[in-house]
Amino acid sequence: QLQLVESGGGTVQAGGSLRLACSASGNIFSGNVMGWYRQALGKQRELVAEIMNGGSPKYKDAVKGRFTISRDNAKNTVYLQMNSLKPEDKAAYYCHYIAYCTGYGCYEDYWGQGTQVTVSS
Repeated sequence: QLQLVESGGGTVQAGGSLRLACSASGNIFSGNVMGWYRQALGKQRELVAEIMNGGSPKYKDAVKGRFTISRDNAKNTVYLQMNSLKPEDKAAYYCHYIAYCTGYGCYEDYWGQGTQVTVSS
């Protein structure tokens, strides 16, 4: 079993910054992938950014150059630094963990409880 605890959401004005953090505890796989998804009201959940342990980050096009994902493996924590926030970034942000991936797919994924990000114009 694994638990994800998120922090760092809040309300900022457009152009502002927020930093989200997600800490994993429990049975941690070394080859895991950690990332962030978001879901705005009435829309589907979408991938924002993810990073594999020892790998390169991947970003949604709309956040490239503004958001940075990073991880501290010693703390089993992934961060999402969000700069130049726009009203369209407003959503509930969810931490996502995948234990491992093979050529056949990815296995054992978990979700955080979500943290709200609101950007006022």
